[in-house]
Amino acid sequence: MTDPKWARATERGRYYDDPAGGPPLISVTNALSSIAKPALIPWAAGMTADAVIAAPIDTARRARTEPTALRRELVGVHRQYTERAQNLGTRVHLRAVSLVLNTPHPYDEEVEPYAVQLAAWFRLWRVDFERDVEAVETTVMHRRYGYAGTGDLWLWLPTGLYRRRQLWLIDYKTSAKKPADTVYAEQPLQLAGLRHAPEWLLPDDTSEPAPRVHRTALLNLRPRAHRFIEVPSGRPQFRAFLSSLRTARYLHDDAPSAYTTVVPPWAPGAPERKAA
Repeated sequence: MTDPKWARATERGRYYDDPAGGPPLISVTNALSSIAKPALIPWAAGMTADAVIAAPIDTARRARTEPTALRRELVGVHRQYTERAQNLGTRVHLRAVSLVLNTPHPYDEEVEPYAVQLAAWFRLWRVDFERDVEAVETTVMHRRYGYAGTGDLWLWLPTGLYRRRQLWLIDYKTSAKKPADTVYAEQPLQLAGLRHAPEWLLPDDTSEPAPRVHRTALLNLRPRAHRFIEVPSGRPQFRAFLSSLRTARYLHDDAPSAYTTVVPPWAPGAPERKAA
């Protein structure tokens, strides 16, 4: 994930400002954060277990001498890993942009294996950047439903009947450890939200109709492998995305201060009610 121009971090997650002055637009990934992800709990537990195993003697000593500090560190292990993974993903995305646009980019030893895999995929598909790339790192908006998001790559590929060119919306996914064929249930919904947004932002901050996308896919990049996986993003996935959008908006707009504690009318301090 990169840092799009109109995106901003809020206490409710990422939102986009509308250049036209409309209300803030919730980001696609922020909307999907309302979906429960059961795999996260065992994953976080595994990260904590790895940290304990890596330093068993020190952990045992600190459990006796400074248990509060140790507990705080162990509770935060999965957040540290998440931040590192997000940082790596951002750097890989920036390297991908430089690869597609043929612009200079500083060498990054950790990122370069992913760039090698991406370059290999482009060669495999005989991609001509001048001819085949429609857009990179472009923000799309759906003002009617109040959301926005940034897609990684719109690319023409000869995948239609008789090798007819089709426009693909492709999302890069990076990981150092996950298998290259990994797909999570919410990822098709992410692509559906991007695919069905009717407008995209231009460099001058005006908008125009987004092109019709024929197919969507994940391009999973690993240090030693890559996998191009088509995922559905049609009407069923878009409806599911809109459901998560409504849930996220409800959770973000719900105001605990509006809640009222109900007490029996005979309790001390209970409000008096006048007879009708």
